[in-house]
Amino acid sequence: MKMLGPISDNVSNKNLQEDVSKAINSQVYRLFGRQKPIHKLLGGGKSADVLLWRNKKISIGVLAAATAVWVLFEWLNSPPRLSLPDHLFHDIAVSVGTEVNKALALLQDLALGGNLKHFLALVGVLIVVAIISSWCNFLSIIYIGFVAAHTLPVPYEKHEDEVDSFVDNLLGKAQHQCKHFDARFLSTIPTAKFRGYYKSE
Repeated sequence: MKMLGPISDNVSNKNLQEDVSKAINSQVYRLFGRQKPIHKLLGGGKSADVLLWRNKKISIGVLAAATAVWVLFEWLNSPPRLSLPDHLFHDIAVSVGTEVNKALALLQDLALGGNLKHFLALVGVLIVVAIISSWCNFLSIIYIGFVAAHTLPVPYEKHEDEVDSFVDNLLGKAQHQCKHFDARFLSTIPTAKFRGYYKSE
């Protein structure tokens, strides 16, 4: 009977520690509002293990293969001849067309909806994309994104609390600047609702 007392104390202490850690995690800002650990966010399993360098040999192999393909296409200017079936392109075109139509509907809502803040944010993103694409070609942008996807999750996982608090602080300052900009400039611009003038055919 004397042994049950310390065991029950240990169990209640563990439950208390788990409750405290859950309460702290729920109050801490997480990047993109995520609730799951980064391993689960990346899909879990082997793909997340590769991105988080849990198996260094496979991760190095994937990165080396991507680098070899990039060098082959970018520096040697000798791409291999590929032959793909026609139905593959048809399926891709249908799925891409659906996504493009959704994006166009979103852009139309932004342009005609009278929400000037979202419209200006979209213009800013498009300007950044245009500047980046003027520096390098599409293949290099894909390669840079691939390398970033294989290198950035590792330091983020190790220092996620510091990164999350830094991003939270940065977003707070940016939001303060946006409110200041809105109060001084954007709120003085008269806005009109164009929804009544648009008629779909």
